[in-house]
Amino acid sequence: MPRFYPDALFSDCWSSVGDVTFYHRNGVCYFRSKAYSEFAGTAEQLEQKSLHQRAIKAWRELTSKQQNKWRKYAEGVAAHRPPYGDGNSISGYNLFVSAYHGFAQLGDERVPVPRRFEAFPIFSLDFVGCEAVSLFDVELRFRLTLCGTEEFSRYRVLGKIQITEPGGGCHPGLMRNYLSPSVPESSSSEIVFTVPRNRMDLEVFQVHVRYLLIDSVTGYRSIYHSVSAIANIDS
Repeated sequence: MPRFYPDALFSDCWSSVGDVTFYHRNGVCYFRSKAYSEFAGTAEQLEQKSLHQRAIKAWRELTSKQQNKWRKYAEGVAAHRPPYGDGNSISGYNLFVSAYHGFAQLGDERVPVPRRFEAFPIFSLDFVGCEAVSLFDVELRFRLTLCGTEEFSRYRVLGKIQITEPGGGCHPGLMRNYLSPSVPESSSSEIVFTVPRNRMDLEVFQVHVRYLLIDSVTGYRSIYHSVSAIANIDS
C-alpha cells in the first residue's frame, strides 16, 4: 500500500477523507481507497450510526461561542490516537461528540454542557463469578475497584462483552455493549452485567470484556481497559 509521508502541513493522518482512508501499521501511516460495504448493517449498528448523526447535528447547531468553549476545554484532553505527545489534544468537536454518546449510553441522550475535563479515578474490574438468572440470560459478576475519588456513585461502567470457548480469541466486531445497572457505592463494589445465554451451552467458557467509566455528570468517557476470565455457570 502507498505510504504517507509527513510534510510541513500534515504531521500525520488517520480515518477517511473523501474516497481515501489513512491507517497505521507498525507505526507507519499508509493510505488506500476507501472501502464501501454493501451490507447496510445490523439494527444495533444502524442505531449507532443514527445516534452519531444526531450528535453531529447537535454540534453544528451550537453557536460559535459555545463551540469555542468546547475547544478551550478540549485543549487539556490528551489525544488517544496518533500523533501522541508534543501537547497534542483532541478537538472541541471530539469532546462534544464523546459526551453526547456518553449520555446516550446512560439512557439520557441530550446536548451536553461544556465542562472542564477531570481526570478519571484509577479503576479496575475483576471477574467474580456468574449464574443463570433465566432460561435466556446469565448474570456476570465483577468486582470494581475505584481509587482517587470519593464520588463513587458518579460513575457507571460500560462493558463490551463477548463469550467464546475457553482459549478463544476476542473479536472486537462481535462484542456487544452492556451498561451495568449497578451504581458503585464504595471504593470496592460488585457490579453485574446481564447477557444473553447464546453460548451458555458450554460448561466452561471465556468471558472477554473491554470496559470504561462514564461520568454521569459530564457524559465524558474514560479510555478502555480489558479483562478476560475463564468461567462456568454458578462458578
